Amino acid sequence: MGLFDKRLGVDLGTINTLISENDQIVLQEPTLVAMTVEDQMVVEIGQPAREMLGKVDDEDIQVVRPLQNGVVADYDVTVAMLRHFFNKIAGRVRLFKPTIMITVPFGANSVEKRAVHDVAMDAGARDAILIPEPLAAAIGAGLPVGTPAGDMVVNVGGGITEAAVMTMNNIVRAESGRVGGLKMDEAIISYIRRKYNLTIGQPSAESVKIQVGAAVMMPEDLTMDVQGRDNVSGLPRTITVSTGEIVEAIDEPLREVAGVVKAVLGNTLPELAADIIDRGIVLTGGGAMLRGLDQYLTRETGVPVYRADNAMISVSIGAGRALNDPAILRRITQSVWG
Repeated sequence: MGLFDKRLGVDLGTINTLISENDQIVLQEPTLVAMTVEDQMVVEIGQPAREMLGKVDDEDIQVVRPLQNGVVADYDVTVAMLRHFFNKIAGRVRLFKPTIMITVPFGANSVEKRAVHDVAMDAGARDAILIPEPLAAAIGAGLPVGTPAGDMVVNVGGGITEAAVMTMNNIVRAESGRVGGLKMDEAIISYIRRKYNLTIGQPSAESVKIQVGAAVMMPEDLTMDVQGRDNVSGLPRTITVSTGEIVEAIDEPLREVAGVVKAVLGNTLPELAADIIDRGIVLTGGGAMLRGLDQYLTRETGVPVYRADNAMISVSIGAGRALNDPAILRRITQSVWG
């Protein structure tokens, strides 16, 4: 592959953006942009913007997520962010425009798909091909999607969860729900506010979820100190939360995730359903890293659920692999705008 033929797989997510090249992740950054409120000038992008979350005056600088529920919410900001990421990979003086495979939610409409395509082109891509996230996730997880047998993947992202059944490089059944990592964070924030009268920010809630959170009760009940603002005195206060409390806190969003999976299983052809029972369901996405989520979904559906070895990066890796697979390219170009 020559210098002038850079080919990238782009997972443009609500929480994180991941870019792969040759089966390697070359960029992983938060999908965040810090902007001045008065003149809407970009201050920071990616990790530096994340470090400003909850620590800047909202009347002076806003930290925004230019994607919501997996689709473009702010076109110009998304273009600026993606251009910045391309520059980080290749340098500002680029001798090429990359060909990219970029992900979109399966449930996105034609307007939302067009916005993602145009964002990529305006950010500096030579060509931008769209791929449904569940298909990219399945390819990245190593599932044999080109065979007649049925495979099922559940991709739990930051803003959206999608479950899909695939056969012959095609998604035959799929459902999506606007539930993911961010909704779990919000549930933790609400739980701590109700139980302890304490307000914490989204970064703290995410840290709690990662460090002690789980979908089911675990053999070891971990604990963690959390700092926040007392809602009565207004002063800083520290509390200790446990795994059991987080299991309770995120029960509702987890039920929504399970509902998405059940909706697909309940609408799958019998022969494909038999394949899925034999092969199991593969779990991908950042949300798949929640401890015990595979056990939770196995219990709720009665079908074995396994977390992919590379769950966090499978969508980006799969998008990159799809660029080099003629059969998948033909299928995508025929159907993605449908």
